[in-house]
Amino acid sequence: MSPIPWPVTAIRFPVIWIAAVLGGSVAFRVAPNAAEAAGERVSYTRHVQPILAKHCYACHGPDEAASGLILSDRDSAVGASDSGLTAIIPGDPDASELISRISTDDEFDRMPPEGDPVPPASIDVLRRWIDQGAAWEQHWAFQPRGEVEPPAVDPPAVDPPAVDPPAVDPPAVDPPAVDAPEWSEHPIDRFVFDSLDQAGLRPNAPADRRTLIRRATYDLTGLPPDPGRVEAFVRDPAPDAYQRLIDELLESPHYGERWGRHWLDLVRYAETNSFERDEAKPNAWKYRDYVIRSFNDDKPYDQFVREQIAGDELDEVTPETLAATGYYRLGIWDDEPADPLQARYDELDDLVATTGQVFLGLTINCARCHDHKIDPIPQTDYYQLLAFFADVTTYGTRGDKTGNNQIDVSPDRVKRKYDRNDAARRKLQRQIRTIEQEGIAKMPAEDQRATEGPRRERQQVLDEKLQDHLDPTRWQTYRDLRKRLDAADAARKALPPRESVLGLARSISDPEPTRVLFRGNPHAPGDEVEPGFPTLFADPPPNLPESDRTPEARDPERSGGQSESGGQSDPGKKRGSLGRRRVLADWIASPDNRLAARVMANRIWQYHFGRGIVESSNNFGRLGTPPTHPELLDWLAQRFIADGWRLKSMHRRIMLSQTYRMSSRRRPEPAEIDPANERLWRFEPRRLSAEEVRDSILAVSGSLNRETYGPSVYPELSPEVLAGQSRPGSGWGDSPPEDQNRRSVYIHVKRSLLTPLLSAFDFPEPDRSCEARFATLQPGQALSLLNGDFVHDQAERLADQVLAELGDPSEATQSAERPAPPESSDSASATRARSENEAIVRHVIRRVFARPASDAEIADGDQLIRDLQSEHRLGRRPAVKLYCLSVLNWNEFVFLD
Repeated sequence: MSPIPWPVTAIRFPVIWIAAVLGGSVAFRVAPNAAEAAGERVSYTRHVQPILAKHCYACHGPDEAASGLILSDRDSAVGASDSGLTAIIPGDPDASELISRISTDDEFDRMPPEGDPVPPASIDVLRRWIDQGAAWEQHWAFQPRGEVEPPAVDPPAVDPPAVDPPAVDPPAVDPPAVDAPEWSEHPIDRFVFDSLDQAGLRPNAPADRRTLIRRATYDLTGLPPDPGRVEAFVRDPAPDAYQRLIDELLESPHYGERWGRHWLDLVRYAETNSFERDEAKPNAWKYRDYVIRSFNDDKPYDQFVREQIAGDELDEVTPETLAATGYYRLGIWDDEPADPLQARYDELDDLVATTGQVFLGLTINCARCHDHKIDPIPQTDYYQLLAFFADVTTYGTRGDKTGNNQIDVSPDRVKRKYDRNDAARRKLQRQIRTIEQEGIAKMPAEDQRATEGPRRERQQVLDEKLQDHLDPTRWQTYRDLRKRLDAADAARKALPPRESVLGLARSISDPEPTRVLFRGNPHAPGDEVEPGFPTLFADPPPNLPESDRTPEARDPERSGGQSESGGQSDPGKKRGSLGRRRVLADWIASPDNRLAARVMANRIWQYHFGRGIVESSNNFGRLGTPPTHPELLDWLAQRFIADGWRLKSMHRRIMLSQTYRMSSRRRPEPAEIDPANERLWRFEPRRLSAEEVRDSILAVSGSLNRETYGPSVYPELSPEVLAGQSRPGSGWGDSPPEDQNRRSVYIHVKRSLLTPLLSAFDFPEPDRSCEARFATLQPGQALSLLNGDFVHDQAERLADQVLAELGDPSEATQSAERPAPPESSDSASATRARSENEAIVRHVIRRVFARPASDAEIADGDQLIRDLQSEHRLGRRPAVKLYCLSVLNWNEFVFLD
């Protein structure tokens, strides 16, 4: 860590950093409790059910029915209990036993009998809900696309059905008509303006062009815009200038790096196994490159889904689709479990949890041990989904850590060369072994026993004594065979290297039947279940491949196969694969799936606006956050499918809207009505992500290596940091300096040793799916950007670049240690120094922020550089370096808008 003279912390130091250092972490945006908003119609799924789940379900929920009362079921809740009392009487909260029992002061009658009482605010929510008719409306996410929760009007005469209806062809969702010409041209704007208009709000004016290009460039590439490109865009009068900018950014190879990283968060990407040894997963980086390349190529999302879930079962299996099955190998793996069967089901649970949350937005994993407490997902649904993965082998074993997860995808010509060489070597080895056995049979017993020991001792005996027990002809034959084997070994080493990918190298061709486990205990199996889709979708049972139904598929003796087989030798063959996962992938990626398109459309929106239309983007269930604009989400999902599941089309559609191009200016009136900006009256400012912070520092200093794809890199870490990993001193490589300056997405992700700078800026723990990163402000960030060796090195590089660009590099070096001249109003040298400082400030601010420096910034920067030289006796170069460091700590650098 480098010491910092006090003037650096006194000039333009981010106030929010100071708040973080003095007061701990700072949280962004706290949403108000919608349930307590005065006058709002109370929703069962949004407001009531969370209260009942927290305070009542332990005794009166899906798994318990104390006194015969189940509050998660409408018929039970509004019917008479075993005691003859009715918990909920729609329209009459005073007569409802529920309200009476949670409101009483009598400790013997009060419910719940243990734990904290129901807060008064929650009681008020329940009272208002019952008074409004206690409607159990259907949850919006469990309806077909296009059918949304009814508007807040008087309760219907007939309550909605308690069971979700079967899926139907969803009606089209049309954007509403709005009375605002500038907000009528784009469908997204019409949805947003209509929502604002209903609340009496008006949207912000458009952002200026500098703000817009910075926003769009970071959004699509995760890098700061080039200053020259910014000036060209600001001065471009063409009406399609912004659209051309978006197209240009979408074609950048850095687009896939930025948006691929979003996906890696979701699928818990890491390159090591965790636990004590935390060993590396060979070739894990190839899955990362597969993701980045898929985004750059604008691969249709439905194909992207199919390749990851069933890349080894598709009609055309390629090295790319096999690399996609690396999805199955990204989770944690214990190479020495205390309970192997438990560990096996933990791996499968990780797949169920990740698949359910990432592709469907459902916490199906909550039903592992019992029926889901909130959503209509029985325990049998969990195990029916798990059955689709029954052929997925464990990551590895202690004896074979790569056989299940490394797939040889070398070209056929390379494979043939290795096969021929291996066959020749095996033949030579057999011939050599035969002659050795002839000689050993004639040796004394002592020498014979010596040949039965370790290989080195055996070979030593053979080298010394084998010739004595062979006739000259056999000895010469033996020597010739050894020479030919040595030549074959040398030829093998000279062959082109094999190419392998991390993936599902072997699958189980005859998996054991899947059974419901009592309370999730693998040692207490129950009823057998077949692969099936969650019942809430009301879809027909899956049509499994015929090979999964025949006795031959169950019995490897009949089929001539093995219980575990895979495509290491030939990725085009699907030996051992049952085709179950292909059925699951096709169902998820179907246009008729109720949630898949909604979930991904919501994620695209989330990464553009900082928050999804459904904020809990991994949980569309009843405890998730309801959508702020449900009709808009349905429309986006429909357009996503109609556009062929293309993400780049969705990016263009969103980014060309007025909603995306709004200013982020905070206005008092709408902020009072909608403080959380749920209706999108302004664009939400955000802090840069961890990777954006590091990559931006490298970019503005001129150090960024923009090479794409390839093996992961290892930034230099301090001995203290390396000592903190699970096995100190091992598992961290030493990359050349130019590789260390590659983009952060290429940094090796070691579970027990995450890069400190990235961790300080909320890089997620990779053990489970991350739907949205935290965006905190805390002391570690300020300390990293002020004192970290990496930032100091890059500030020095920035200073050298600026000094070199402003004058002769050799002259800049010679004056590096020159202190400032004495202050004097008529000093020519002082005037020259002030002029040089002003040029430095202008140059630094243009490089870092792609804009001109203000007069105040020029004056402040000049003063800081002179103070560092005159008061702290620093040379010019160190003073300029510390000025650059201060600029890298401005709020404007770390925040967008």
